[in-house]
Amino acid sequence: MPDESPLIRSLRAAVAAAPEDVPLRLHFAELLLTEGRGDEAVTEAAVALQHAPGDLAARTLMARAMGVPAAPERTPAAPAVPEQAPATPDEAPTDTPTDTPTDTPAERPGFDWDAAEQEVGHVVGPRFVTGEVEQPLTADGSGDPGDASAWDVDRPGAVRLADVGGMQEVKDRLEAAFLAPMRNPELRKLYGKSLRGGLLLYGPPGCGKTFIARAVAGELGAGFISVSLSDILDMYIGTSEKNVHDIFETARAQAPCVVFLDELDALGAKRSRTHHSGLRNVVNQLLTELDGIDGAENEGVFVLAATNVPWDVDLALRRPGRLDRTLLVLPPDAPAREAILRYHLRERPIESVDLGKLVKATEEFSGADLAHVCESAAEFALLDSARTGTVRMINMKDLLAAAKQIRPSSESWFASARNVAMFANDGGMYDDLVAYLKKKRKL
Repeated sequence: MPDESPLIRSLRAAVAAAPEDVPLRLHFAELLLTEGRGDEAVTEAAVALQHAPGDLAARTLMARAMGVPAAPERTPAAPAVPEQAPATPDEAPTDTPTDTPTDTPAERPGFDWDAAEQEVGHVVGPRFVTGEVEQPLTADGSGDPGDASAWDVDRPGAVRLADVGGMQEVKDRLEAAFLAPMRNPELRKLYGKSLRGGLLLYGPPGCGKTFIARAVAGELGAGFISVSLSDILDMYIGTSEKNVHDIFETARAQAPCVVFLDELDALGAKRSRTHHSGLRNVVNQLLTELDGIDGAENEGVFVLAATNVPWDVDLALRRPGRLDRTLLVLPPDAPAREAILRYHLRERPIESVDLGKLVKATEEFSGADLAHVCESAAEFALLDSARTGTVRMINMKDLLAAAKQIRPSSESWFASARNVAMFANDGGMYDDLVAYLKKKRKL
């Protein structure tokens, strides 16, 4: 690399620290071009166009750096003024101002409106619409309101289980419960395996239960409806139950579809502890929808639920045929932590980061904790740069200092889960939790 001036070095560091700042990058590219470094200016302009494809300044700078001559500006031609015969004194107007047009385009002879509409029809719609509207329009003016669903069905096809770092045991359980029967219809028919089912994901907060549910929908090529308590509850009697029914009706119409019940402990709390009749009715309606009519209605509808406190979920929701399978989602293991850290550091200016050492320092950290570590390390570097006036990269010292300050958020959860595992593990419901606590010597 040729010798660089202090200004170029400072701007290069600033651009590395703020890669999405398009004006800063264009200023840097302009300086490079001024110093005769056209190839580097082209590279910086190209990166700017990736962040802002329609930026006129970036496109102009790219053309200049590549030596493309600028296109000459076209000046609009002056409108032709038809020659008119001089008016005789008898024909001169007496009370009409001379600067007021005497006719409109529609009154000018020879102007064909139909031909003009056909010429610009692909750009501008017709001036008038004839005929009657056969169907009432929805709020956005598109079709019959009876055909529109009030619940959005996502298609998270781009998210797959391969995007979930580590957690091989979780993936194996999901493969057996959902994915293998879906991929092998002949075997499913042979063994009488239904395409309906429910799975309850539980574990400490921030460990990726929602992301795993989206990945399952992506693997199945299915739709995805995320439901929380705020989506269901309504102040009017009967509306909450209707909302539950509408959600499952939408899922049945869009099958295969994954219905994800987030924070199930709030949506399906134990009715014996619920004093509000509305919440009890919501649980009753949810039980009815999980059963369907003789089970056939829910073919192709997969119900996934997530909770941090499965011991507060109504037991009727967890009986066979409903959310009968339970899967413990633990804090990410070492491969998963490395993938999460790499993801959150991907667009930050870093140097000399030893991910292996950082993974060991973040044992028992949840995914949310790891994101917080990266955010805190970025704050350390930012404040240091602001105080010294010199931009510097995020280094290993920042990340280790952030990891040391943050306590794993799962510790309090395991303290509560330990009592449940010891005294409320009726029927072996939490055997996987007991095994993990024994492995970590917490039981």
